[in-house]
Amino acid sequence: MAGSAVRSRELTVGELSARSGVPASTLRYYDREGLIHSRRTTGNQRRYTRDTLRRVAFIRASQRVGIPLQEIREAMGLLPEARTPTGKDWAQVSERWRHELGRRIDLLVRIQNKLTDCIGCGCLSLERCALVNPCDVLGGAGPGAGGLQS
Repeated sequence: MAGSAVRSRELTVGELSARSGVPASTLRYYDREGLIHSRRTTGNQRRYTRDTLRRVAFIRASQRVGIPLQEIREAMGLLPEARTPTGKDWAQVSERWRHELGRRIDLLVRIQNKLTDCIGCGCLSLERCALVNPCDVLGGAGPGAGGLQS
């Protein structure tokens, strides 16, 4: 009886998609990549525990702030599998990114502050552009458009 009670609280990929707002194809991708985990039924259908909703929300929020999937995967590996993660678990995981997010925010603020000057400048110069090449940091890397590859 206990097994059927647990299974009744599980979500299908369609239910998880509807509840999370994430396409089923993306959830399957997350599953293949080890970001979330499912069990398979005898009919080979995926079933997710309810705490997967929080894990998916964490993945999406992390992506929105620019965290690469590899870093998200590493962070998710720190979360307990045998129980629903607590607020403390989530805080430990997110703390790993606090410095990097602060650095990105500082960069965006600097760009925002220079945006009007840059648009009005019209220089179209990668050598002098304060937005693309602040302080000509790319000049030391040699000729070419190396900074535009990423």
